[in-house]
Amino acid sequence: MPVLNLKPVRSFLDYLKYEKRYSVHTITSYTNDLQDFFDFIEIQFGTVELSAIDLNMVRSWLAGLKDKKFTSKSINRKISTLRSFFKYQMRTGVLTASPAAQVITPKISRRLPVYVTEEDTKTLVANLGRASEDWKSLNAKMLISIFYATGMRVSELVNLKEKQVDTGRSQIRVLGKGNKERMIPVSPGILEAIKLYREEKNQLFEKPGDYLLVTEKGKKIYPKYAYLLVNKYLGEASTLDKKSPHVLRHTFATHLMNQGADLNAVKELLGHSSLAATQVYTHNTIGKLKDIHKKAHPKA
Repeated sequence: MPVLNLKPVRSFLDYLKYEKRYSVHTITSYTNDLQDFFDFIEIQFGTVELSAIDLNMVRSWLAGLKDKKFTSKSINRKISTLRSFFKYQMRTGVLTASPAAQVITPKISRRLPVYVTEEDTKTLVANLGRASEDWKSLNAKMLISIFYATGMRVSELVNLKEKQVDTGRSQIRVLGKGNKERMIPVSPGILEAIKLYREEKNQLFEKPGDYLLVTEKGKKIYPKYAYLLVNKYLGEASTLDKKSPHVLRHTFATHLMNQGADLNAVKELLGHSSLAATQVYTHNTIGKLKDIHKKAHPKA
């Protein structure tokens, strides 16, 4: 049965959409997770009232995911979906207890973020400077420059509107996950590049719209468009296996940490909800400190 036919699920998804103001992508993920869960319950246990779902049923579903070789990260996301769903049902008085409350999440082996070295970043900037002046190359320059200067997520940059660039205060107002707003300071060089881009855009396109970055057809850029341009130039400037916009976000954070930036400040710039998500960048900083210690300390 489609989960949207279930009133508690429909009510929960409406809450995420209209009150939490989650993105379409996030709501789709929640919907898919709940569809998978309720399909499992119906196949394994038949038609069950929401109040009859218990911890063992939830554990059976998670065990099945593990048997299907789902990663710990994927399983944890699905657990998070269930917890949020049942917590909402308790809040609205549909349930008095959550069957997912006592579920233990599997441990995730945290991988260090992939980033561009400072030396390769210089090569990247030099390559952009030599690029041709067609509109796609200009977009590549803007995308990579803003990604590296701000650490924005790709979804944040493709949806960035001109009015979010505050030239007077030298900052960009970013709408992140859950429509949380944050301010990112930017250099005069970036502001000048944005100014020139806007002037050229207004000359080239009759009605360029509100969004800052547009395609050759004058339409808002989209994630795949951004990915392909970033992938091309990162491939030319580095030997990284992963060459995506998110690598530039990691690069932004890692270079800040390596230059002594405060961890809490980096957390705010990235728009992380907790410090734990930002702490992964300290591993790279510690590695640099060890290298400096080895080279500089007389007893190292």
